[in-house]
Amino acid sequence: MMKTLCIKFVKLIPGTVLSVLIAVIACFLESLLPIHLIGAAVIAMFIGMLLNMWTRRTAVFSSGIKFTSKKLLKFAIILLGLSLNIKTILTVGRMSLTVMIFTLLTCFGGGYFIGKALGLNWKLSNLISAGTGICGGSAIAAIAPTIDAEDRDVAYAMSATFLFDMAMIVLFPIMGRALGMTDQAFGIWAGTAVNDTSSVVATGYAFSEAAGDFATMVKLTRTLAIIPTVIVFALIQLRLKRKEAVEAAKNSSEVKMNFKFAKIFPWFILGFLAMAIVASIFSIPTEVVSFTKSTSKFLMVCALAAIGLNTSFSSMKKAGARPMLHGFIISALVVIVALLVEICMGIV
Repeated sequence: MMKTLCIKFVKLIPGTVLSVLIAVIACFLESLLPIHLIGAAVIAMFIGMLLNMWTRRTAVFSSGIKFTSKKLLKFAIILLGLSLNIKTILTVGRMSLTVMIFTLLTCFGGGYFIGKALGLNWKLSNLISAGTGICGGSAIAAIAPTIDAEDRDVAYAMSATFLFDMAMIVLFPIMGRALGMTDQAFGIWAGTAVNDTSSVVATGYAFSEAAGDFATMVKLTRTLAIIPTVIVFALIQLRLKRKEAVEAAKNSSEVKMNFKFAKIFPWFILGFLAMAIVASIFSIPTEVVSFTKSTSKFLMVCALAAIGLNTSFSSMKKAGARPMLHGFIISALVVIVALLVEICMGIV
C-alpha cells in the first residue's frame, strides 16, 4: 500500500514541478509590465500551450499535469473563499448592485442565445459568460471543474476575456472622459464591465484615484457572484448527470443503483462556501486573508499552466473564431447595458 502511494506520488512530481515553474516565470513576466495588460494566469496558459507539443510526446508529465489542473485547482478555489466577505455588499451600496444584476443577466441570458446561435457547446458558452460577467479567470477557474469543462474550453474562455481586458484598459478612460463621467460613475462602470480584478484596478486608477478606489470596491462585490453562480452550475451539472443515468438505465430501479449523488457532487464547493462563511462571520486578520488570497491566485496560475500544457493550438483552431466572437459580443453588451443602467439611475 505504502509502496503504491509512493509510486503515485513520484509520478506526480514532473508535471507538477513543470506547472509550478511555468507559474513562477509567468508571475515574473507579469511583474515586469509597467501596467497590467495581461495577467500571470493567461501568460502561464500560453507558455503551457507552447510547450504542449513537447510534453504530449512523453507520458512522464501527464499525471502531474492532470493533478495540477484538477486537484490543485479545486484547492485554490477553496482558499479563494476566505477572501470573499459577504459583508462587502453592504459597504458598496444599492447603486452598484443594481448595475451588477443587469450585467449578470445580460451575460448569462444573452450569452445563452449567442452561444446557441454560434453553435458553441453550453459549457464553453457559460465559461465565457462567467468570465465576462463576474471576474475573469477566477470565475472561469471556479466553474470549470464544477461542470467538468474541457481544458480546451477553459483556454478559449480565458483568451476571450483577456483580449477584451487589454482593450478596455486603454479605451475605458478615454470613453469615460468623453462622456464627462464622475469618479463614482466611472468607478461603477469599470467595476461592473471590465473582467479581471487587476484590469479593473488599472482601468479605474487610469481615470482618477477616487474612481480607482470605487471600481476596486465594486469589483470585490461583483466577485461574490461566484458563490451563487457555482452553486447554480453545480445543480445544473447534477441534473444533467442524473438525466444521463436515466437514459442509460433500463428501468427506475437501475437508476437508483447506478446514480450515485455522492460520487458526482463537487464537494470542493462546500469547502469554498465554508471559507466564505467563516470570512463573513469572523474577523480574520488581514495578513491571513492576504496570504490565502495570494496562495490561491498562485495555485490558479499553476493550474492554468497545467491546462495550457494539456491544450494544443491545433485543437483550439477547430472551433475557429466563434468563441472570440462570443466573448466580444457579450463584453460589448455588458459595457452598453452597464452604461444605460447608470444613465437611467441618474448616476452618470
